[in-house]
Amino acid sequence: MTLMYLSLSCPTDNCDLHFKVSRDHYSGYPLTVEGFAYLWAGARASYGVSKGKVCYEMKIFEEIAVKHLPSSEPDPHVVRIGWSLDSCSTQLGEEAFSFGYGGTGKKSSDCKFEDYGEKFGENDVIGCFIEVEMAFSKNGVWLDVGFRASREELAGRPLFPHVLVKNCAIEFNFGQKEEPFHPPPEGYRFIQTLGIEDRTRGAIGPASKAECEILMMVGLPACGKTTWASKHAESHPEKKYNTLGTNAIMEKMKVMGLRRQKNYSGRWDVLIQQATQCLNRLIQIAARKRRNYILDQTNVYGSAQRRKMRPFEGFQRKAIVICPTEEDFKERTLRQTDEQGKDVPDQAVLEMKGRNNHPNTQPTE
Repeated sequence: MTLMYLSLSCPTDNCDLHFKVSRDHYSGYPLTVEGFAYLWAGARASYGVSKGKVCYEMKIFEEIAVKHLPSSEPDPHVVRIGWSLDSCSTQLGEEAFSFGYGGTGKKSSDCKFEDYGEKFGENDVIGCFIEVEMAFSKNGVWLDVGFRASREELAGRPLFPHVLVKNCAIEFNFGQKEEPFHPPPEGYRFIQTLGIEDRTRGAIGPASKAECEILMMVGLPACGKTTWASKHAESHPEKKYNTLGTNAIMEKMKVMGLRRQKNYSGRWDVLIQQATQCLNRLIQIAARKRRNYILDQTNVYGSAQRRKMRPFEGFQRKAIVICPTEEDFKERTLRQTDEQGKDVPDQAVLEMKGRNNHPNTQPTE
């Protein structure tokens, strides 16, 4: 039988770069050093289902020590578990057709959080059950229905086991264990015991680096790079682009689905600094993975372009240069300051303008 597993080495690579899958393919943990301790890390299984009464189990076997986090950090150890479409992001429960039950005793879908079940944490086992309705259990105790998704809404699309963690190590039972953590209710089958014809493989990623693509955004702050990158990724879902940038990292620092604001406990500058350190580490990891990427930074200096693209030798490397009109640029800058609290000093922008280097189609040459 073909195994179903979460794996960074499998063709789908359907997990965050900072989520590490163990060699057994059934357990994993996130990076937790420095700024990574603020980040959620998500992973989705390789197979999903669109019919039948199906289940799997997840156990939190360690809350990883993160003494470097401030004591005011909310919920430093938490897991969200559930189901999502293969096309959804790794941020479980924060968009449509993404359904999660969290250790804070909340359920969420499409970023709507509601009380559900009980809180859970280290050593607890959560069962996940799906037919048309989605239900959960805690340590073998049924918690009732959490979500409903009609077959008409899903239109035949399969839902996949999905986990989102912060500073916790977890273990799955998809049915590979001789004995489950807790026997499932009558009629439910573990997903790995289904025949191949009854489950659906997730999207297959690039087979070689030569098939991988990295798009390097080039432009001043607030010129529209992130907007372009988001729209391009949405219009090419088959590419499954991983966006690399501080904006994308801050999205993974959300608390109850909300972005951290500039006034966040007086630590905004620290968060931005640590997000930048995380990004530099993620770029190193990304270059070793067969995926498609969008590097969403200013990248206006030639030296930075060459340094960042050099590790991606063998990829299809392309530069996307964004040059708005002066009027549009001023409007975008004001809007970004109002909405995100970002305020790049005028002197820094002028320096970038003066040294802006439009790359060739092969930036590292």
